[in-house]
Amino acid sequence: MANILIVDDAAFMRMMIKEILTKNGFNVVGEASDGAQALEKYQDLKPDLVTMDITMPEMDGITALKKIREIDPSAKVIMCSAMGQQAMVIDAIQAGARDFIVKPFQADRVIEAIKKTLSA
Repeated sequence: MANILIVDDAAFMRMMIKEILTKNGFNVVGEASDGAQALEKYQDLKPDLVTMDITMPEMDGITALKKIREIDPSAKVIMCSAMGQQAMVIDAIQAGARDFIVKPFQADRVIEAIKKTLSA
């Protein structure tokens, strides 16, 4: 069972994605509400995969992604973005994100992205 860290500044978004993941047999090992927390928790928890929001206070998701990839070049991070953030998604992919999912989340798409990323 894969261990997943959920990063989003909105508690209800974390709750939604956590519900999708746990229903599908994934283990949510931690949650973070900004990029700085994500970096700390990544180092502590060593998750198999991270779902990372792009727009957050303190440190945004793309900066956090780059910092996580500096620590662990093989880190598997899937970015989460709201509609209309295509330019940011491209930045994220260039920074090393493995995939991205669009909010509002669709369970099938979330699970497909996670399974694909974990098996890559």
